[in-house]
Amino acid sequence: MTDMNKLGKRVMKYREGLGLTQEQLATNTGLDVGYLKDVEEGRIYPPIGTIIKLSRALGQRVGTFMDDQFQPDPIVVKRKDRIEETSSRAADGQYHYFPLGKGKTDRHMEPMFIRIEPDVVHKTSSHEGEEFIIVVSGKILVKYGKEETIIEEGDTVYYNSVVPHYIGAIDGPAEIYAVLYTPF
Repeated sequence: MTDMNKLGKRVMKYREGLGLTQEQLATNTGLDVGYLKDVEEGRIYPPIGTIIKLSRALGQRVGTFMDDQFQPDPIVVKRKDRIEETSSRAADGQYHYFPLGKGKTDRHMEPMFIRIEPDVVHKTSSHEGEEFIIVVSGKILVKYGKEETIIEEGDTVYYNSVVPHYIGAIDGPAEIYAVLYTPF
């Protein structure tokens, strides 16, 4: 796993570069100031929906907060070489993120492999863009607006992520491939 505080340091760098206080960024994203402070100080690694909100408010693409270096096309990530970027553990669930587009600086999508542990709190999120998910193993509960659907290995879901949604493992851990698109 990489530096938990990398994302927080980058959020702080771009926030300060725009001359924003933590309170202003919290207002712009709809996040709690205390939560934002925890992110910037590396105590919390937010779920992808929150990273998208931060990237939009800071005028950056999502990958800006996860990338370390540029790589020329094509970007190939062998299964054995996947590196867990970070985990999100807290009220938002337990997600282990493995970015698959890292290094492609001009990308418009965020492909990732995600390992999800079961969660008792089904907190929804919403953000601009679209998401496409395919289940590799386990069962996933998809809450989309007021609808709930269970998808299993080989099943897919594709949705507009501005609608409040939740993706979580049920009956044990699950693994998914997800591709997120956020307009910029």
